[in-house]
Amino acid sequence: MRPARALIDLAALRHNYRLARTRHGTSALAVVKANAYGHGAVRCAHALAGEADGFAVAFLDEALELRAAGITAPILLLEGVFDALELADAVRHELWVVVHHEAQLRMIETTPLAMPLHIWLKVNSGMNRAGFVGADVAAAWQRLQASGKVREITLMTHFARADEPQVVSTAEQLECFEAATRGLAGTRSLANSAAILGWPRAHRDWARPGILLYGADPMPGEANGLQPVMRLESAVMAVREIEAGDALGYGGRFVAERRTRVGLVAMGYADGYPRSVPDGTPVAIDGQPSRLIGRVSMDMLTVDLTDLPAAGIGSRVELWGRQVPVNRVAAAAGTIAYELLCNVKRVRFSYQD
Repeated sequence: MRPARALIDLAALRHNYRLARTRHGTSALAVVKANAYGHGAVRCAHALAGEADGFAVAFLDEALELRAAGITAPILLLEGVFDALELADAVRHELWVVVHHEAQLRMIETTPLAMPLHIWLKVNSGMNRAGFVGADVAAAWQRLQASGKVREITLMTHFARADEPQVVSTAEQLECFEAATRGLAGTRSLANSAAILGWPRAHRDWARPGILLYGADPMPGEANGLQPVMRLESAVMAVREIEAGDALGYGGRFVAERRTRVGLVAMGYADGYPRSVPDGTPVAIDGQPSRLIGRVSMDMLTVDLTDLPAAGIGSRVELWGRQVPVNRVAAAAGTIAYELLCNVKRVRFSYQD
C-alpha cells in the first residue's frame, strides 16, 4: 500500500477549539468550510459536536452534508443563499443565513417562509468584499425586522488584515463597524482566528475560529499554544547516491556539492504537496530534521539522507505536522497554510482521538 497519508489528530482539534473559546471568552462557531480546511468536515464536526456552540460553512451543500451526518447544532451559511429554493432549504434544516447584499435581502422579503430565520447581517467595514456599508446597514436591519421573517439578527463583519498586528486597518474596521451598527439590537460577531488571538477589542458575542482550529497559527511568532491537527507524511521508497556535480530531478535545479544520499519519497504535487517549494524546504525523517532537494514531481519528491545514515527504505517522512510547521512549508511555497491544507488529496486519511 502506498505509504502517503494524512493523520488527523482530533484531540488536537478539540484542544484548539477550547483555546479559541477561552481566549475569546464567549460563544464560538467552528468553521468547517472547504471540508474542514481539508481535514474532513463530517469527522471534525462529530469530534467537536459535544463542545462547539455551532458550525460555519461556506454554502448550503456543505451544511446539508453535516445535517445528513447527524449534526444538529446551529450551522451558519457564510455565503448566504443563492436562490429562493436554497432559502426554503435553509428554513427546513434550521440553518442560520448570512445576508450580505441587496438581492439576498430582497429574496427574504419576497419569499414565503415556513418559519422565521436567524439572520447574520454582514457589515462591510473595510474589506470591501461583501456586506452593507454605512447607513445601508441600519436600513437593511430595519427591512429585515419589518419583513416579519426574522426571529433574530446577528451583526457581523470580517477583517482583512487582523493577522498583521502592526497595521492600523483592523482598528479602523472596528470603528467603522461600531459606527454602522450603533443603536441596532442584536448580538455581534467580529473575530476570525487572527482577531481571537491578537485583537481583544474585537471580542464580542460570537467568534468564528477557522484556520486556528487546525493548528496553523495566523499570527506572527506562532506562540499561541495551538496544536497541528494534520500530519502529512509518507515514506522513503528507494535510495540512491549521486556524486558532486550531479543534477537531480526535473530541470536539474539541485546540483550536489558533495556525494549525496538521496531518498525517493512517495508524495508529490498531485497529492497536494506544493511543487513551488525550493531546495532546502524542511522535512523530518524518522524524527530527524532534513531537507527537500530537487523539484517536486507529480507523485514523488526527493530528500537528503546524507547526514542520516540510519535512514533508508521505509523511513517515515513528515512533510508537515508537529515537527515541520505547515506555515514554514507554506512560506517556502509563497502561499498560506489554508491553501496547502485544503489541497491534500489522493492520500489515505487516518483519524485518531
